[in-house]
Order: sequence, then structure tokens, then C-alpha cells
Amino acid sequence: VEKFKRLKNEGNDFVKMGEYEEAVNKYSECMKLNTEECTVYTNRALCYLKLYKYEEAKQDCDHVLQIEDSNIKAFYRRALAYKGLQVRKKNMAGI
Repeated sequence: VEKFKRLKNEGNDFVKMGEYEEAVNKYSECMKLNTEECTVYTNRALCYLKLYKYEEAKQDCDHVLQIEDSNIKAFYRRALAYKGLQVRKKNMAGI
């Protein structure tokens, strides 16, 4: 439990500094310790959105919504991921 909290806090600190790749790594380590903690997934989804990794963000949000079907952050971030995927699809069509 202590290691999980430490890793999560380190991930949160990286997010505050705009170090999203490092934050993703910390949150991913947290998931190895506890797959049921939804905040780690929504936090990692935020990082993926910042890194324009929309498919990964959507997958993290889908996972959360399987556990907590009314998680507002997961719904919101999944919507942002879908929006990013749509924009990317439009840009690809224009090429």
C-alpha cells in the first residue's frame, strides 16, 4: 500500500511539472500493484491525452467504466479521446 501511494504521488508530481511520459511510467507501475484503483487509470488517461495518445487514453477510460460505470472523469476523458481520434481521422483523410 505504501509503495502504491508513493508511486501515485510521484506520478501526480510529474503531471504538475508537465512530465507526462514519466507520469505514465509511475501510474503504470501503480497498476501492477493494484488494478482496481480507478484514479490511476483516469490520471494516466489524462497523460495520454496530453501526449496525443488517444487510443491509449480511451482504453484506460474504458477500463475504469467497467469498474465504476458512473465515473465522471472517465466519461469526460474518454470523450476527449474520441474527439482526438476524430480530428486525427479527418486530418488523415485530408492528406
